[in-house]
Amino acid sequence: MWFERFAKRGAEFLGVPYPIISGGMTWVSNLELVKSVSENGAFPVFAGGNMAPDVFEQEVDRCLQNLQKPFGVNLVTIAPNYRTQYEILKSKQVGFVIFAGSFPRKADIQGMKKAGKKTMSFASTDSIAAQQIRFGIDSLILEGSEAGGHIGHVSLMVLLQQVLFQFDQVPIFVAGGIAAGKMIAHLMLMGAAGCQLGTRFVLSEECTAHKNFKQALLEARARQAVATPQYDSRLPVVAVRAIKNKGTEEFGQLQMQLIQELNARRITREKAQFKVENFWMGGLRRAVVDGDVESGSLMAGQSVGLIRDILPMKAIIQGLIKEAEAEFERIRGLMSRELYIDNSKQDSAEALKSGHRSPGNQEFKQLPLAGERENHPLD
Repeated sequence: MWFERFAKRGAEFLGVPYPIISGGMTWVSNLELVKSVSENGAFPVFAGGNMAPDVFEQEVDRCLQNLQKPFGVNLVTIAPNYRTQYEILKSKQVGFVIFAGSFPRKADIQGMKKAGKKTMSFASTDSIAAQQIRFGIDSLILEGSEAGGHIGHVSLMVLLQQVLFQFDQVPIFVAGGIAAGKMIAHLMLMGAAGCQLGTRFVLSEECTAHKNFKQALLEARARQAVATPQYDSRLPVVAVRAIKNKGTEEFGQLQMQLIQELNARRITREKAQFKVENFWMGGLRRAVVDGDVESGSLMAGQSVGLIRDILPMKAIIQGLIKEAEAEFERIRGLMSRELYIDNSKQDSAEALKSGHRSPGNQEFKQLPLAGERENHPLD
C-alpha cells in the first residue's frame, strides 16, 4: 500500500499503524476518546488541561490501565498546575509527552527524555523549530491557524513552506483544518510524517462531549469558526478559534466597553485586562460538559465546514486511510501517464534520428492505467 510507504516514518516513531494523531483537547480528549482512537490504529493524546494534580494522576493511571498501545499526554506549559503535572507524568510509564501552550524549555524537554519519554512540541516559525531541535525535541507539530482552540497567527499553508520544507532532522506532523484523507495524502507527499486532527474526532460516536456541543459543530460552516477578536493592543487577547455564538458577540462588546473606560480613565489597564481574561473562564467546560452552546466556548477548527456526520471511530479512521490510499493511487496513475508520454516522445525523437519508426504513438493509444501492468515506473 502506498499509504504505508509514506506513513512509515511517522508510524514507526509513534509506534502505531497509522500516523494520525488525535489532538489533545481539554474536556474532550478523555479516556473514552483516547481508547477508541487507540483501538482503531491511530495515535491518541490525553489532555491534561489544568486538572488538579490528584485528578490528573488518576486519569493518567486509568489510561495506562486501559490502553495497550502507545499514547501521549498533553501538558499545557502555561497552566497553573503545569509544574506539578510535569513531575507526576515524569514518573509514569507514558511513552510520549506533547508540550502545548507555549514552547518548552530545554530543561523540561531533557527531563522527560531522561525519563525515557519521546517529546513533541509545536513550532510556529522556522526559528522556533530550529530552537526546539537544538533543545533536543524528538518531533515537531506544525499547527496552522485553521485549527480549533488556542491557535497561532500563521496558516498551515505558510508553515509548510517555512518549516516542513526546511527541516528534516526530526519527524514533523501537521495540523489545522484537516478532515479528509485526500489532504493527508498530499501532506505526506510534501514530507509530513503524519497529521493531527481534532474536530473530526469530536464528531465521533465515542466522543462523550455533550450532544448540544456536537450538534453545534455539526451544523456550523467553516466561516463560522472564527478567532477571538482583539480591538486594542492595550488589551491583548489569546487567539482562540471557536464557533461564533452569543458569547463571542458579548466578548467583543465587553472589549469595546473597556476601551471606552480606558480612554476616559475610569478603569486601570490591569483591571480591564483581568476582565478580558476572566470572560471565558470555564467557557469550554460549559460548552463541552454542560451543553451551553450560547455562552460557552465552542472551540472547533475550520474543518467543521467539511464534516456533516457523526460516525463510529472505526469508520472515521478507516475512511481517512481508504481515501488517502485512493489519492496516492490516483497520483501514481497521473505520474505514470506523464512518464510514459515523456519516454514515448524521447523514443520517437531517437527513432527519427536513426531512421527507424517508433511504436510510441501506437502504445500511447493503449496506455494502461496505474496498477494494470507489472514493473510500474514508480515501483
